[in-house]
Amino acid sequence: MIGRIHSLESFGTVDGPGIRFVVFMQGCPLRCLFCHNPDTWDAHATPKYQLTPDELMAEVLRYKSFIKTGGVTVSGGEPLMQAGFVADFFRLCEKNGIHTALDTSGAIFDEQTRNLLKLSRLVLLDIKSLDNRMAQTITGQSNENTLRTLDFLESEKIPTWIRHVVVPNYTDNDLLLNDLAMFLTNYRCVERVEVLPYHTMGAFKYEQMGISYRLQGVEPLGAVRAEVVRAIFRSHGLAVV
Repeated sequence: MIGRIHSLESFGTVDGPGIRFVVFMQGCPLRCLFCHNPDTWDAHATPKYQLTPDELMAEVLRYKSFIKTGGVTVSGGEPLMQAGFVADFFRLCEKNGIHTALDTSGAIFDEQTRNLLKLSRLVLLDIKSLDNRMAQTITGQSNENTLRTLDFLESEKIPTWIRHVVVPNYTDNDLLLNDLAMFLTNYRCVERVEVLPYHTMGAFKYEQMGISYRLQGVEPLGAVRAEVVRAIFRSHGLAVV
């Protein structure tokens, strides 16, 4: 089995606990308005790396001494589009004593993706919006599979960190934020919430690729407002970073 990999990061510090080797898979079914990596969308684009699970494992093992207190995170794009490959890779990580984390939107929910979720020591679940109409507006798809994924993580008692991008004029809404926070209190699997302020650092890629950037003119979320948003989640008893 060959994995189509957009890029590799050997010393990641924001995609799970500790220092991590991060694998960014090629391909994503969502078209998030705020995505800063539109170059990962096309599943048929020629990726930088095409590796077997063993070849990827050999690359990771070069850094094993550096990631011994962290591990490996597979992100995207959307890694669930290549669930079989990632599952084989995670089995190799387990054999080598390396902690695994899966960074996903939960956009695909089937037997293959459920098997992958069960192999993950930690899941970083990106909830774009609890409100389905807003989810469709900002991603082009329903949030149904994301919520089914969260229910599955709860049933399997898989440690989960929730990630939520806060975008002015869209998800930066006190009512929506309180609804999401209250909703998450029902899930024992949720260990923490990461509030991700919207930024425009990837906007230049859209111009390079000839794609219209639909959030043109939307300002990044300010640090003060980001702290107010974090306080909303904390007020519901959720651990927030």
